[in-house]
Amino acid sequence: MKLYDIACLGGTFELIHKGHEKLIEVAFSLADKVVIGITSDNLVKSLGKKHPVSPYEVRVKRLKEYLSKKGLLNRAIIVKLNDPYGPSIHDPNIKAIVVSEETLKRALEIYKIRQKKGLPPISIITVKLVLAKNGRPISTTRILRGEITCNGKIIK
Repeated sequence: MKLYDIACLGGTFELIHKGHEKLIEVAFSLADKVVIGITSDNLVKSLGKKHPVSPYEVRVKRLKEYLSKKGLLNRAIIVKLNDPYGPSIHDPNIKAIVVSEETLKRALEIYKIRQKKGLPPISIITVKLVLAKNGRPISTTRILRGEITCNGKIIK
């Protein structure tokens, strides 16, 4: 039995890099089921990403393949995020949200929205950013620029 029945996390998941792996690992270590929100194509456009992003279906397939390889797919609930909050502001069954230091601010907003709606408080678990070998955070933008690998090894 895990600490939480259901936890959640969200992202674009253009690539599955070490940072994503850490978020996923922490979420599944804490909860029996994990709701993973993947940004819709429309939400991606509104976020103004600095790199190209594959269509939603491609990103879902990539995430499912990763989760399957790790033996976690049967414990995952994948949902489309049409807004930055997802089911975490509506679903009283979600007890925890796993975020990076970069997305902590959004989790605090979610906490307040739930409070205003009279929903149970949500635990916020903040995961430290995973750093590349040069001490800077691993990010999809840096990987696609050819600076680092998905594991944080320096390329240039």
